[in-house]
Amino acid sequence: MQVYLNKMKEIFSLKKLYKDRKKEILSRVRNFEEINIKDEKKVFTEMCFCLLTPQSKAKKCWDAITTLKKKELLFNGTADEIQKCLTGVRFHKNKSFYIINAKKSFPGIMKLLNDSNDPVLSREELVRNVKGLGYKEASHFLRNVGLGKTLAILDRHILKNLLKYKVIPHIPTTLTKKIYLDIEKKMLAFSKEIKIPIEHLDLLFWSIQTGEVFK
Repeated sequence: MQVYLNKMKEIFSLKKLYKDRKKEILSRVRNFEEINIKDEKKVFTEMCFCLLTPQSKAKKCWDAITTLKKKELLFNGTADEIQKCLTGVRFHKNKSFYIINAKKSFPGIMKLLNDSNDPVLSREELVRNVKGLGYKEASHFLRNVGLGKTLAILDRHILKNLLKYKVIPHIPTTLTKKIYLDIEKKMLAFSKEIKIPIEHLDLLFWSIQTGEVFK
């Protein structure tokens, strides 16, 4: 009984925090939704950002993207030129090649995004065809271009909070496809239970860990 009461108390606190930050979260979600999916430069920028994020801080990754855009290298730079701008981004050499490879396959990516209205199938295609995009990164990308409302972005911040709220029993050491989809299903059920949309819950959890609502 005490465990149940403690959980209810924590969820009450979470919902109160959501109420306090809802305006900011809604503003960020609207920013995602307002991206013109036919705007290749904006969509490619978001893809490159998500390619940089594994095991790196999101703000450092966005700073790197901003530098690449200022130097006009994001769309036209070589792997070596891009790599030199990835200050603070881990595995920068590999990630510079991921950006180059994504550029080559980008016409197909744009066609997929404009033809498909199923975010789950779109994610599968992205994971299969874009080197450097796993389930987390593909979900993140689709959310950031307004196409991933029902997808979970299972980074370390989200997993810590799913553990805290007893949605998962432990944080897995690796996220295979099976484990990822299982946790996503549990997060969707939790989102429905507490009446906070999953794309809002993601940003709320992220803000709890970092102190701000970001990308």
